[in-house]
Amino acid sequence: MKKKVAFYTLGCKLNFSETSTIARGFQKEGFDRVDFSEKADMYVINTCSVTENADKRFKTIVKQAQKANPDAFVAAIGCYAQLKPEELVAVDGVDLVLGATEKFNITDYVNDLSKNDKGEIHSCEIDAADFYVGSYAIGDRTRAFLKVQDGCDYKCTYCTIPLARGISRSDTLENVLKNAAEISAKGIKEIVLTGVNIGDYGKGEFGNKKHEHTFLDLVKALDDVAGIHRLRISSIEPNLLKNETIDFVAGSATFVPHFHIPLQSGSDALLKLMKRRYMSNLYVDRVKKIKATMPDACIGVDVIVGFPGETDELFLETYNFLNQLDISYLHVFTYSERDNTEAATMNGVVPKKVRAKRSKMLRGLSVKKRRAFYESQLGSQRTVLFEGENKEGYIHGFTENYVKVKVPWNPALVNTLHSVALTKIDEDGLVRFDFVSDKVLLN
Repeated sequence: MKKKVAFYTLGCKLNFSETSTIARGFQKEGFDRVDFSEKADMYVINTCSVTENADKRFKTIVKQAQKANPDAFVAAIGCYAQLKPEELVAVDGVDLVLGATEKFNITDYVNDLSKNDKGEIHSCEIDAADFYVGSYAIGDRTRAFLKVQDGCDYKCTYCTIPLARGISRSDTLENVLKNAAEISAKGIKEIVLTGVNIGDYGKGEFGNKKHEHTFLDLVKALDDVAGIHRLRISSIEPNLLKNETIDFVAGSATFVPHFHIPLQSGSDALLKLMKRRYMSNLYVDRVKKIKATMPDACIGVDVIVGFPGETDELFLETYNFLNQLDISYLHVFTYSERDNTEAATMNGVVPKKVRAKRSKMLRGLSVKKRRAFYESQLGSQRTVLFEGENKEGYIHGFTENYVKVKVPWNPALVNTLHSVALTKIDEDGLVRFDFVSDKVLLN
């Protein structure tokens, strides 16, 4: 009988793209992939270490695997596995921990799947993570995450990602286009570009530091790939989002009007402490440029609360800055101390209760911003791509500018594009709509 393997992914879209690629490697080796809740011979957990909560969840997930099959072989990969392999291998039930480069060759470390008396660690020094492995994730048949870049050369004082993933390096343009064509051939309607710092695309493309191509070159080339119906840019640094890229997206029939741009703080004093590569005025310029060229564009924002030195006054500076900005939603992160980061040794530590209070305030602001954005879209005609999951009797979908809609479950709608008129907002904050016609724009 074929061995069964299951995967659990924590963290970002990049992790999901890598899990999917690693899973395909197992399938080539003769394994059957099953859901993580099912009994499997091996469980692989792709970890994250951006926040304290991601660290804590690891033990819970290992217990879930052991509950499904106490005799299963358990392996840990990902950022937490690179940063703190000894912590993971000490967790009861963990047999194998692989670092940043070793994870892509995981099947080479798997023999007969016998449980080990003591877990093994295979982890390189992060300086050795200087080569690129392409990946893409296919989830519910409607959207794929396409990895185009890995690693980061930035030195933000709160971040462990350069320690976990290494230097900035890129896939070759040729391979990105090949992967995009493969995804399109599978009938997937939308591709989301992902990486650690995708605006830095081109650096390390052929193993050197100079840029062979730019992010704009990548965007233009992907726009010409036949069969792709939607391209979405995931998180991109404000200093790397150039006017030329915004103008190109505005004129593209394939790239959608949706940007996610990390801010982290609206206070220039805190941005300097964070060693971010811009000040708040540049962020304002990016938002104004997007809205000038694409008035209906959706703009998401990452923000950190409770960073060392964040006084009440500086927090209010961030709150007021965001309140006045023409943005659509927030992703709020509560600052947590990370080992081997500069911020962990800074003065002005914010009490955790204060961090939680500030986080709640910004999450409330996010609800307000999303509602205002959705209200601005009422009466407009949009194109919805429907997802593949039945959620409490409803099927959900997203417009090109990331307005989430729902309609009673109908399996015939899965992975189809429809023209709709947005009519009203319901109690969940989702937009209700009317089909402009029963015609399916694209199956």
